[in-house]
Amino acid sequence: MRIGLFTDTYPPFINGVSTSVFMLKKALERKGHQVFVVTLNSESFKYSFDEDNTVIRIPGLPIGIYDYRVTSVYPLRAMNIIRKWKLDVIHSHTEFSVGTFARFISRQYNIPLVHTYHTLYEDYVYYITKGYFDKPSKKIVEYLTQFYCDKTANELIVPTKKIYDLFKEKYNVDKNIYVIPTGIEIDRFYEENVDNKKVDKIRKDLKISKDSFNIVFVGRLAKEKNVDLLLSAQKRINEKEKNINLIIIGDGPDMDEYKETAKKLGIAKNVFFTGKVPWEEIPAYYRAGNIFATASTSETQGLTVIEAMAASIAPVCIDDESFRNTVFDGLNGEIFKDEDEYVDIVFDLYKDRKKLANLQKQARLNAEVHSSKYYGESVLDVYKHAIKHKKYDNYGVIGKIVEKIKESKNETRSRKSKDVSK
Repeated sequence: MRIGLFTDTYPPFINGVSTSVFMLKKALERKGHQVFVVTLNSESFKYSFDEDNTVIRIPGLPIGIYDYRVTSVYPLRAMNIIRKWKLDVIHSHTEFSVGTFARFISRQYNIPLVHTYHTLYEDYVYYITKGYFDKPSKKIVEYLTQFYCDKTANELIVPTKKIYDLFKEKYNVDKNIYVIPTGIEIDRFYEENVDNKKVDKIRKDLKISKDSFNIVFVGRLAKEKNVDLLLSAQKRINEKEKNINLIIIGDGPDMDEYKETAKKLGIAKNVFFTGKVPWEEIPAYYRAGNIFATASTSETQGLTVIEAMAASIAPVCIDDESFRNTVFDGLNGEIFKDEDEYVDIVFDLYKDRKKLANLQKQARLNAEVHSSKYYGESVLDVYKHAIKHKKYDNYGVIGKIVEKIKESKNETRSRKSKDVSK
């Protein structure tokens, strides 16, 4: 099968979506399929084509939200290369920008389009509106998302039941929706595959005692991640126990604000900010922790939770549907409803190391089902369904002509069968 993955983000740019697409590409190629990528140039406003890795990077402009870029420029040379790829299916991973290009190519060359919804855009509106016109802006986002996912995609994939419910109950999407948790390359997080010398160096660089109990958070440092709850709870934790630390891994627009908050709360000695960490070093940072914590309710799935589990680090997550398919309370991790419960859980696991060890062991075992191998197999089934049940009425003028021909043939057959029956 010849598969085109269209995405706004792709390595070397690192976030959840780029990692997901990269892992999918590798998983599909291991099964013998040819995979091509169309993405944005995350470093400059230039066009490039990596023929060996079959990756087209089209020019993208910064939008002032993190390092994200968008485009409405779709070079003719890119279109000519894509046409020569003779794709069997297109899989888009963004609603706008390169997603629009995917929709255009799908219509132009009559290729079935599968789409994965990765981002809860309503939770990010405030970056653009700055608090003004939030309600109408969210309505616009809702309409555009519904249009792209329902009207233009042949098949729709979502990572969790939370997003499935959003499309069925709020957006009233009337089409097939496949719940397929995003896969990751879990092997690289396994304890036996992580260099312990690197873990020791991380602790040494951060000036953390080897005997301390460490809570790890990995993610973008921004409002929607609810890091404030972790900091507030850390103050209460350190009032009773100085040997428990919070390691915050990642970067974002609110990092300076969080550093200042830690100082004001008097917990700066127990809260460590690493800043942006290279992708290949992330497994060692997980291994520097005893538990993983997140209070974010803006996730579509929460890949960092799965990464932590693969690293044998027990996840402690806020009660959100995004985590319910992954974290089973008391089996492979813990779920908390508020700050009080979070604090209690941290102290419980700090004191009961046998319970913690059981959670860590089960977390590692349960991470297996989120491997990129199973993800690739599930997505392939959707591709096959999209190709088998391809319809032409979404593919512009050519498609409509084909559909008319089919209707005409059916009418002719119907008349002939009636004549025979007479």
